[in-house]
Amino acid sequence: MENYDCTNDVTSHVRIVKRYLDKTVLWLVDRSVVHDASKLQEPEKTVFDEFTPKLKELTFGSAEYKAALAGMGEGLKHHYENNRHHPEHFESGVNGMTLVDLIEMVCDWRGAAFLKGETVNLDYLADRFGLSEQMKSVIANTLEEFDK
Repeated sequence: MENYDCTNDVTSHVRIVKRYLDKTVLWLVDRSVVHDASKLQEPEKTVFDEFTPKLKELTFGSAEYKAALAGMGEGLKHHYENNRHHPEHFESGVNGMTLVDLIEMVCDWRGAAFLKGETVNLDYLADRFGLSEQMKSVIANTLEEFDK
């Protein structure tokens, strides 16, 4: 083994990792194409037509905001059931999600905050979804990278 050359092993490893990364990219592209498409169909569209302007005016995470979400009833329930980037989609919340789900979730949070001219309220969201400190840190690091 004195003359071992790692080139073949490393090249093989890189090729295999590339396949998994490429697959992940394709999953993300697929998600970007269908993200929130259900909001444009019933039973969601009517609910989002009514509540989106209201939610824009409310402070994220406030009692009024939470009441508005509750008022969205079956439309929001349908949305969560049909969009796996929401922790509410899973019985076990975030613990049921994949990394691709999490990436879409964080992008969704950033997109919503951006449209309101705000930053993501990660403290509120971490509390709402029971995120560990480690997960909260990973998401915070990701949000920082988005804003560079």
